Amino acid sequence: MFNLYWADERGLPAGDRGAAYGDGLFETISMRGGKGVLLARHLDRMVRDAGRLGIPIALADLRKACTAAVTRYAGRYTNQQIDGDWVLKLTLTRGEGGRGYQPGLGIRPNLMMSASAMPTMPDASGVAVDFSRVPLTVNPLFAGIKSLNRLEQVMAAREIDGDLFEVIMSDSAGNLIEGTRTNLLLKTSEGWVTPPAKDLAVAGILRQWMLEKLRAKGEVVTERDVNIGDIMGSHCLGLYLLNSVMGAVPVGVLAGQDLPVDDGLATIFNPFELLE
Repeated sequence: MFNLYWADERGLPAGDRGAAYGDGLFETISMRGGKGVLLARHLDRMVRDAGRLGIPIALADLRKACTAAVTRYAGRYTNQQIDGDWVLKLTLTRGEGGRGYQPGLGIRPNLMMSASAMPTMPDASGVAVDFSRVPLTVNPLFAGIKSLNRLEQVMAAREIDGDLFEVIMSDSAGNLIEGTRTNLLLKTSEGWVTPPAKDLAVAGILRQWMLEKLRAKGEVVTERDVNIGDIMGSHCLGLYLLNSVMGAVPVGVLAGQDLPVDDGLATIFNPFELLE
């Protein structure tokens, strides 16, 4: 079991290891009233990745906490937006205790629940994106985990200004990996292409769902390295940024160059058809 905290009360204790060392992980879930988009997948990932970090948590306890969060928060947004759309965030840490990096014995995990209004949705006709100057390094031990260690993304996000919606980060070899808050999905004349999960800092829930959906429709989906030539070349038919809250966002301009905007995902993806 874990200690449950609410962000609108006092939040996590000062000695929490998540604040001190980034020793934890989080999930951000798009909500409509009392239901969440791909909710089960988000909770399953938190339990699975907590296990990879050695943080004990039970799925049943996590579900109870979400039910309590809906009771506490959902009504606050129903009057502000017709559909009552909001965002639920779960922050799980190893807990409080232990001097330095080594955790103390018998630490009990902490779970903090918070809520916020649904952000303004990006323009469906395409957004402006650029390349980040901040390199992305992915430790294989933590690949794909939505951990609290996000300093590289924070530094890259400082480059987003003006009309930019996102910046795309690359690894040391120049392969395009992901945005600061999004996964990449490229439509080409040969099919769909996305960087492999083993290379990602965060393997998104929407990314995995989208790949499964495309394959079920008989589409060709390839997970491989993606470079600038793939996107800027003539084979590119569209680039999408995938995010569980904002959905599949088409890129209209990349580093000042116009990209084709394809509506190929619009027919298979409506986030609020995925409420659970």
